[in-house]
Parts: sequence; C-alpha cells; structure tokens
Amino acid sequence: MSAARKRTKTAHRRPSRRRRLGRTLLITGCALTVMAGGGAWYVYRDLASGIAGSKALDGAEKSAHGDVNILLMGLDSRRDQNGDPLPEEILDELHAGSSDIGGYNANTLILLHVPGDGGEAKAFSIPRDDFVELAGQGTGPGRKDKIKKAYGLAKAAKEEQLSEEGVKDRRRLEREGREAGRRAQIETVRNFLGVPVDHFAELNLAGFHHLADALGGVPVCLRKPVKDSYSGADFPAGRQTLNGRQSLAFVRQRHGLEMGDLDRTKRQQAFLAGATQKLNSAGTFTDPVKLLKLIHTAKEDVVTDEGWDLMSFVKQAKNLSGGKVRFTTLPIEGFGRNHGEDINVIDHMKIKRLIAEQIGPRSTTATTPSAPDAAPSSSASSPSPYPSSSPSSAPPPPEPEKGAIDGGGIPCVD
Repeated sequence: MSAARKRTKTAHRRPSRRRRLGRTLLITGCALTVMAGGGAWYVYRDLASGIAGSKALDGAEKSAHGDVNILLMGLDSRRDQNGDPLPEEILDELHAGSSDIGGYNANTLILLHVPGDGGEAKAFSIPRDDFVELAGQGTGPGRKDKIKKAYGLAKAAKEEQLSEEGVKDRRRLEREGREAGRRAQIETVRNFLGVPVDHFAELNLAGFHHLADALGGVPVCLRKPVKDSYSGADFPAGRQTLNGRQSLAFVRQRHGLEMGDLDRTKRQQAFLAGATQKLNSAGTFTDPVKLLKLIHTAKEDVVTDEGWDLMSFVKQAKNLSGGKVRFTTLPIEGFGRNHGEDINVIDHMKIKRLIAEQIGPRSTTATTPSAPDAAPSSSASSPSPYPSSSPSSAPPPPEPEKGAIDGGGIPCVD
C-alpha cells in the first residue's frame, strides 16, 4: 500500500486537530453549563430554605389579573429574629442606642404594586403616625392608634395570652408573638388601603446596614447638605454612595427636616430606589462573592411569607430600577393628639379612592366613614411640635426645587 493511501485511511480514522479542539470546547461548555445550572439551583435552594418564612398570609385574599402587592415592613427594633439584643458593637455602629429602645414598631411601611401587564410599578409610603383602626385589638376604645403600633401591640397581646396559658419557652413566645404582630400589621394595612397584600418582606433595623454593605453601598441624592446628631446623618449635597452605617442614618433622620416624619418617608423611598438600581447594575447576580453576601444578609435580617418565589420576583425586579417606580406618600389631613402623642389625622375614603385610582380596587373589605378620623384630645406632658392640631393645618406637598440636582435615575430628596 502506498504511503499516500495510508495517509488517506489514517485521515478518515483520526479527527483533525481542529475537530478535536471543537469537540473539547463543546464538552467543556456543556460541563460548565451543567455546573452553572447546578450552582444556580444550589444558590436558589440555599436562599429559599435559609430565609425565615412566615404563615402570616395563609388564607389571605390575592390580587387579580397577575398583579402583585408587596408590603415592605421595616421594624424599629434593636433585636434579631430570635428576640436577642443586637451586639453592642453593632448598636454603636448603627448609632441606634440601647436594644431596649424602639420596641416592635413598623416605622417603615411601603406597599409596592407590580402590575401583571408589565405596566409602571407604584410604591405607596404610609406615614407611621397615621391614626387608623388596628387589627387584632378587639373593638374597645383602644382600637384606634398609630398604624406603626399594630405589630408591637398584637405581639405583646399574644405573648401575654401564651404566658397566661403557662408557656415559658422564650423562643416560642417570641416566634408566635411575631407571627401575631405580622398578621395584625398586614391586616391593618389591607383594611386601610382596601387592597390585598400578596407578599411581604420584614426587615429589622440592622437590615438596612447589612443590605447596603452587601451591595457595596447604595446610591442616593440630596438636594442640600444635612447634619443630624440624633441619627448620625452627616452628608454633603449631591449624588453619593452610602455604606451600611450611613444608609441607616439616612433612612432614620427626621430631625432637621422641614416635614419631619413625612420627609423621612421620602428618604426611605430614595433608599429603596437606590438599592434596586444597585442590585441590577452592579453585577450582583453574576458575582459569586456579592451574591453570597446578599444571601447571608437575607438569612440574617429578612422574613418573608412562605411560598414566595423570590427568584422569579428578582427577575421581575429588574424592571423596577432606573426611575421606573412611581413613589407616592399617602396624604394626611392634619395633625392631632392621642393620649399625649402626636398623630396624623387622615381621611380613610380619600386614601381608598387614591389607591383605587392608581391600582384598581381589588378588595372586598367594607368601606369606612368618609370623615377624617379626629384624635381624642388629651393632656400632654410636652407641647406638640406641629403648628396646630386642626386638620386644616396639613402641610401642602413640597414644590419641586428649581435646578434640583440630577439623581441619575434615583430621586433627589431633602
């Protein structure tokens, strides 16, 4: 057999170097795809199983037409999910005082509406001092109070009930007390706004700090410099990125702001917008280190309802950054006093109409009187910081500043 014929047969039997290289790359690519898929599944399974789940929404009415309403609750608590005080070094860094301060007030309440048709998402901030009917408090004279108190009052009532039944396990008291608090807070918001709550996420005080650090900082924008010794806020004007400690000071500041708590709701909105933008723009989901830090933060500081497919929502959340969420602070009619405390006087039907116009009525809850809820007058040990207790004293919404600093897709706030 000639040398030429031998070379021809050999060529048929043995793939060329180019073909061998292509096959190697194909096999390697398939292996990497399988590994990546397995890694993604592991991360998802780890995330889903690690975040504390709650049954507070079991049996609750759901939104129609694919819409999703998510209640974001920020607790002003210096304690972890087990009720244990946060370490002193963390409290010092948070500039938040003793672990005995704050209780279990829901100082941040934001309803995020994500329409099923892919339209514009809307976020409604509920001022924490709105005077409303609290769920889970019976029908006696103490039923109405600040909306932020629904959680803490229901938690304390449940723990007292269990203690009277002989329960002494501190962890069980904490666990069941918090579940009662969540149910009461969610039901209070649901009745107040007249729409279902499909999902919720609860974040403790340290969560703002850890979330900002896990994201490598959160971008915000201030129209003017601020300095407040109470919260620790000390920021220049303009766009800037805040670390964990600074983020907590940013969302907690109310002293030195013209509208106090009402301006603080705008800070919370700005933080949410900045965090969402950073989540989607910083390669968080392609950077293993960032992703693991985010998962650790979620496990440590976040509680959600059981059954919420967080990964699906994360994909949906990609459409919520870059100024694609319309933020609204629900209106008040004025200021009043209730048992020596300052409260916001509101018009229930006005707020229900506003919500219905924005996202459509989705609830079968009963209507409430249209007159503003005036607070009972009582003596107080200190004068009210507000100009009057009359509903007519409600401040007008602030006019947009001329020449306001460009926030680059996130709202600029005072």
